[in-house]
Amino acid sequence: MSHYFETPTGPVETRTVRARIWDEDLTFTTAGGVFSGSRLDLGTSVLFRSVEPPASPGTFLDLGCGYGPIACALALAVPGATVHAVDVNDLAVSLTRRNALALGAADQVRASRPEEVDPAVRFDEIWSNPPIRVGKQVLHEMLLAWLERLAEDGVAHLVVGRNLGADSLARWLGEQRYQVDRVSSAKGFRVLDVAR
Repeated sequence: MSHYFETPTGPVETRTVRARIWDEDLTFTTAGGVFSGSRLDLGTSVLFRSVEPPASPGTFLDLGCGYGPIACALALAVPGATVHAVDVNDLAVSLTRRNALALGAADQVRASRPEEVDPAVRFDEIWSNPPIRVGKQVLHEMLLAWLERLAEDGVAHLVVGRNLGADSLARWLGEQRYQVDRVSSAKGFRVLDVAR
């Protein structure tokens, strides 16, 4: 069985997804074998409705970028920003690059595998609909690794399904000495702001 956090093998059939994000109508190319390959998923929609785009340029991270809706929307909403988009699924990385190019954001979006990001880069904001289904241990390791790379006054915006452990994840992050604020709860999802 294939999962969206594994690069699919075999032929790839692409499709088009349209989404309204921060008052912009955006069109993306996507495919099976990536997270929510047929539409903008509900959790990410809740995240966009709950959190305004950054007010000024900075260095941002889309963690688990899928086909790139968060990375591309950030780049378009914040001219001058640099957006790193990371995923362990090579098809997702390829689609994110393709979508950034099609939307005119290729000079801002840097799509890659996680290990290809310069370890010295620090992020003013991290945006993620994290891959809960990878399992708790892998999820925790991933979040700790990237949250450590927040700038001193940086913040991470995470959207997590309530039935997938949003509240226990918030408690766990608090135990790791992060400040966690629930900024929204809608359609079965929690939006959490996480800071040092």
